[in-house]
Order: sequence, then C-alpha cells, then structure tokens
Amino acid sequence: MGDAFIRHIELLGYEKRFFPSQHYVYMFLVKWNDLSEKVVYRRFTEIYEFHKVLKEMFPIESGDINIENRIIPHLPAPKWFDGQRSTENRQGTLAEYCYTLVNLPHKISRCLHVVSFFKVRHDDMNPVTDSQIKKPEVFLLPKDSKQSLTDITGPIVLQTYRAIADYEKSSTSEMALKAGDMVDVVEKSENGWWFCQLKNKRGWVPAAYLEPMDGPDESEEQEPNYAGESYVVQKSYTAVEEDELTLKEGDTIEVIHKLLDGWWVIRKDKTTGYYPSMYLQKAGEVNSVKSDLRNRSAPPRRSTIRNAKSIHKQGRKQISQETYRRNSKKYIQSQWNMQGNSQNKANVIIEKNEPQENKAKAQPAVPPRPSKDLILNRCTERTRRKIL
Repeated sequence: MGDAFIRHIELLGYEKRFFPSQHYVYMFLVKWNDLSEKVVYRRFTEIYEFHKVLKEMFPIESGDINIENRIIPHLPAPKWFDGQRSTENRQGTLAEYCYTLVNLPHKISRCLHVVSFFKVRHDDMNPVTDSQIKKPEVFLLPKDSKQSLTDITGPIVLQTYRAIADYEKSSTSEMALKAGDMVDVVEKSENGWWFCQLKNKRGWVPAAYLEPMDGPDESEEQEPNYAGESYVVQKSYTAVEEDELTLKEGDTIEVIHKLLDGWWVIRKDKTTGYYPSMYLQKAGEVNSVKSDLRNRSAPPRRSTIRNAKSIHKQGRKQISQETYRRNSKKYIQSQWNMQGNSQNKANVIIEKNEPQENKAKAQPAVPPRPSKDLILNRCTERTRRKIL
C-alpha cells in the first residue's frame, strides 16, 4: 500500500478547556486514504505555525515570489487574546482553509508536513484533564451547516488598517507608507512589526503607524496582568524615554501588559516601564529569538510618532505608568498579606494544639459512697439487709 494521505478534513466545532488553564481547541474529523476516520484537536496557534512553515516550504505557491502565483490560502494571524467570540467566528475561515488545503496539488496536500500535522497524537486519544477542574465544554457546528460548506464559509478577508503618518523604510524587507494608505495586514507579529500588503507591494510595517478602521481602541489587546509572566532579556536595551527601562541580557523580569505596538510594560523588582518585546523570551523556553530580529532595531512607539493624523475623534486608550506602578504595588502587597495571613494561621493552630498535647488526660471522678440513711430510704430490701 502507498504512503498515507488525507482525503478530507471536516471541522466539527471547538472545545473550551480549563486545564492546565482556560483555552480553546478546534475539533477536526480527518478522513484518510485507508478509509479510516480520526478526530484530532488543535489550537489555532498550532494551526497558524503549521501554515507559516507550509508557506516557507512552497514559496512560489504561497505567492512570496509573485503574488499572482499564490494558491495556498490565506490564514489570519491569531489574536493576542483569543476569546470564545474570536474562536467561534473563525470557524468558517478554518473550514474553508482545510477544504482548499486538501484540494491543492498532491506535492502540497500530501506532503509529509501536512500528513504529520493531522496525524492522531497521544493527547488526541487521551486529553489532559483534571477532576478538580471543570470538564471541557463542547460547541459543535449545527448539522445543517455541515451539510453544505458554503453555509459556514466565505471569502477569507484580511484586516484593513490605515497609516496615520508617513513611514520611510530602513531595510529591503520593510514597506514605506504615506499617511492615509490603506493596507491589508497579512501577519501580526507580537514584536510590533506587521507584514502588510498594499496593491502589489508587501513588507514589514511598524504596528504603531497603523490604526483600525472601525475605531481607535485595539480590542485585541489583553488587559494588564499584574500577576506577571516571567521572561528573560535576550538583548540589552538602554532607555531613551523616561517611561522605558534599561536592562541587560540575562535579566529576569515580569511582563504585566502586552501591547500591539511591540512595547510591553514590564516589572523589574518594584519598577515598571516599557521594553521592546522583540528582545524578550518567555522563561523556560528554548532560545527562539531569530538573529534577523535581534539585529533589527525595535519598532517605534506610538507616542514618538510626529504629525500623526487619526481618522477617529477619540484617541487611543493609554494607561499611565503611575497607574501601572500603583496597581502593581497593590498586587504585590496583597500577595504578601495573603502569605502572611496563611503563615499566622498555621502558627495559631500550632500554639493551640501544643498545650493540649502536653496536658495529661483527665481521670473520671469517683462518686461519694451513699450514707446509711440514704440506702435505707431508697434502696431495695435486699440492699438494706446487707447493712443491717
């Protein structure tokens, strides 16, 4: 029998999982050439990484050389905060993507990269669960929708953003912009550089120079997380603005707010400030900072752009560093208080138990012997005879 290949991929819906933390996975029914059918579960971030590698493997078919030759479908980049609404809304796009993927030329649709990604994994057969946490919630596509692909799919539309100021590119991989240019965002990188296309031009653009058409507020930005995520500095940076931090390679910090322009708010000890996200790496992960990003300068910050002209009357929401410091200080203090209270409770329990352990067990008291008159008046005839 020949090599295995996929005949069909059907999106069944998605699951909301709560272990090890809340996240969402898509459910796919994969039909193979040996007529077997398997259900696999994949996060969207996994699917997007698979998509990026596929494009690198087939640069002609992905349109990197000539956009007119592109046959590999588009796939929008994941949002920084993937909630249930975005997970649900993306189902049509994913269904269309899988349908197109399977029907590509065999050198792509049957390549090892595609086959390996959709093979059943151990986690597909035995999902990680915890009896102490809520069981996964399953959201299936309606049966009527699955009968016809056109009912749940539509054209994959890239997000359109507008340039708020002129931008002169500093390398061949970047793209110059004029204020008012309308660009389609193909990929959003968390380092603050977004890959965009404008007519026949394509290249990297600082996210700080772009604004969404429907409003000034970036709904994709997460709320601050004052608990913080541990990161390690991969490249030193010297602060230019007052609200930035100077750090050296190897420093360990906590990220408390991830912003789309690539400048994250971090905490070092009790101090907070901005730092380029492209110079940071999550603690415990293998070195994944690419050399081309390390050599490239950090993207400009929104606050440093001159002659910025927004089409929205309302400005972008911005949290002051004083607010970050105050809320961060409150969080740290509350953690200390919780630790102190738990320690005091433990001490109180020990102090209460110690005297009880050291005390001798009390003996029952011996009742006094009844008097002769009491026996004669209250006891039976047999007992009275014994004392006479």
